[in-house]
Amino acid sequence: MASDFEIVLCTCPDKETAKKLARLLVEKKMAACVNILPGITSIYEWQGKIESTQEHLLLIKSSCGHYRLIESEIFRHHPYEIPEIIAVPIERGLPEYLDWINSCLSSN
Repeated sequence: MASDFEIVLCTCPDKETAKKLARLLVEKKMAACVNILPGITSIYEWQGKIESTQEHLLLIKSSCGHYRLIESEIFRHHPYEIPEIIAVPIERGLPEYLDWINSCLSSN
């Protein structure tokens, strides 16, 4: 059973950026909760070179209807030229938890 909820993934270069974005999304009621996973290593190609960087990963819990707002807010405040912003649908979840997510979000 599919739901109207998703987890948005976003990597950040440091803890301060991660906390700033997480707080901003929760304060603006675009996300119910944002987990910050520190110390991940990202290996990727950028401008023809293989890079390896330590980053922090945001797990942003929200609704599908808030994705565009989240994308816009992250893009506006993120230091990367092209930040990772990927949404993964939540197919199932504890109904009470999903209700809680919904109760925390703005109705925009």
